[in-house]
Amino acid sequence: MPSDPLTELAAEVVACRRCPRLVEWREEAASNPPARFAGERYWARPLPGFGDPKARVLVVGLAPAAHGGNRTGRLFTGDRSGDFLFASLHRTGFANRSTSLAVDDGLTLLDLYLSAVVRCAPPENKPLPEERASCLPYLVRELRLLPDVRVVVALGSFAWDGAIRALRDLGHQASPKPAFGHLEEARVGPYALLGSYHPSQQNTFTGRLTPPMLDAAMLRARRLAYA
Repeated sequence: MPSDPLTELAAEVVACRRCPRLVEWREEAASNPPARFAGERYWARPLPGFGDPKARVLVVGLAPAAHGGNRTGRLFTGDRSGDFLFASLHRTGFANRSTSLAVDDGLTLLDLYLSAVVRCAPPENKPLPEERASCLPYLVRELRLLPDVRVVVALGSFAWDGAIRALRDLGHQASPKPAFGHLEEARVGPYALLGSYHPSQQNTFTGRLTPPMLDAAMLRARRLAYA
């Protein structure tokens, strides 16, 4: 029986050690957890995307959090950004539950796939350009393996830029390059690119991104996916 291409790609992502600085940082974070996670065994490896293989919506983030996905082994799982995101996905019908604390918690994404531009936790959440370039082919390959995707939701300007680069590598140009903004839209080949502020605490604690704002982005993504 042939193996699933997404599963094969996930295994390749998990084994990646292309970027020495990121390898060192993700393992350092795992070796020195904050007190609230003391004694937990960290994943401390790159993270593949996950979700519905028949998804029409792809959500792209920046990178795993050092004590979120780098700890739990799943993007956005176990950190405040994920708490905000999954609550919205549940309210808008893209997830079967509103929280995600561990890989075995029963979370299922519905008509949505969740990914990131960079797959290792970067220092200060700031990947270097060469690290983005090394990681971007994984996003390109995920897009190829998700033939039903019609909408790419970029969480933040880094993800927006990364999504444009990935779509360009698939042969789809956006000219002139569209500027990022919350609820900004652009047509890139067969895809609708939709921007949302990232659900980081920097945005959610200051009110730059509120639950209704993120819900509006996800509901717009659903409408575009079935337009």
